[in-house]
Amino acid sequence: MIINVEVMEILIDGLLGTHRVFSSIGPLYDMLIGSFEILAILVLLACVVFLIRRNIIKIRRFTMRELTSWPRTDANLILITEILLMSAFLLMNGADYVLQGRGVGHYVQAGAFPISSMFSGIFAGFSDHSLELIERICWWFHIIGILAFLNYLPYSKHFHILLAFPNTYYSNLENKGKFTDMENVSREVKLMMDPAVVLPEPSASMPQKFGAKDIQDLSWKQLMDAYSCTECGRCTAECPANQTGKLLSPRKIMMDTRDRLEEVGKGIDKNGADHKDEKSLFSYITEEELWACTSCNACVNACPVNIDPLSIIIDMRRYLVMEESKVPSELAGMFTRIENNGAPWQFAQADRAKWTEM
Repeated sequence: MIINVEVMEILIDGLLGTHRVFSSIGPLYDMLIGSFEILAILVLLACVVFLIRRNIIKIRRFTMRELTSWPRTDANLILITEILLMSAFLLMNGADYVLQGRGVGHYVQAGAFPISSMFSGIFAGFSDHSLELIERICWWFHIIGILAFLNYLPYSKHFHILLAFPNTYYSNLENKGKFTDMENVSREVKLMMDPAVVLPEPSASMPQKFGAKDIQDLSWKQLMDAYSCTECGRCTAECPANQTGKLLSPRKIMMDTRDRLEEVGKGIDKNGADHKDEKSLFSYITEEELWACTSCNACVNACPVNIDPLSIIIDMRRYLVMEESKVPSELAGMFTRIENNGAPWQFAQADRAKWTEM
């Protein structure tokens, strides 16, 4: 937010032909420019560290199977772009600082430069014209780079910088792991328990199918979760199923949801709103991945922006069980025993307390 003030100043200077238009605010301007520089060098150093972690140290969560060539390239492009933008900003300020000291042209004496002033020794032997050229080239590179990067955001994982705030604001505040109530299921259970009960008529919004087969069956919040994911892999690193070698990766669930959403969107753009293809979320996410989940919520707790991969997994499992009658053999037996005995164990209700007689 602070650095955006600097971007605003650059844009105004470019449009009006001014130089450091905000310098009129006095001492506060020195504090702002100093803050920009400190933040810029911290961003630059952090991105260098992140590049090393990804490409040299190769931390496990950055080398998993879902991080194919494009996600890896995308991450590196973002980090390199950030490094170039911050470098251009500091070089621009360094040349500006020297030009201010020389009293050249419109370079007004304004701002504190705790980082870029270190370049003054390097720039001391440059002519005024050379320094102006460096300052202008870096100025143009910085602002064009920012505007180009803004256009790149919707196509990259870095889109999360726009969606992380609203995604966190609208995150689920209920107890972790609490299932959403399904109105039509609750209605059937209540009628089964007491056929005499009088229930209101089914609402027009009552869903006509159970669970989620495709992105149209997910909520807007679940779809926003997919676009808020920065692919950091903290969810997958914390997932006990993934740690034991199973296929499940909560990060992949979110990436697959986003990929499917983009595929459907492109189809609609090309063929109209009624376009249907032969694919679904199950074309991306396998049943083996879904049933590997223990619903422990480790992934939900690990996410920095409150993304909930578990809700998508549960909705897709609901579809498999309640629409397709597809369950692993281990669960099929348990469901049968619950139906017949009212409990998951293979004992009749009358025999359930016999162990106390031993």
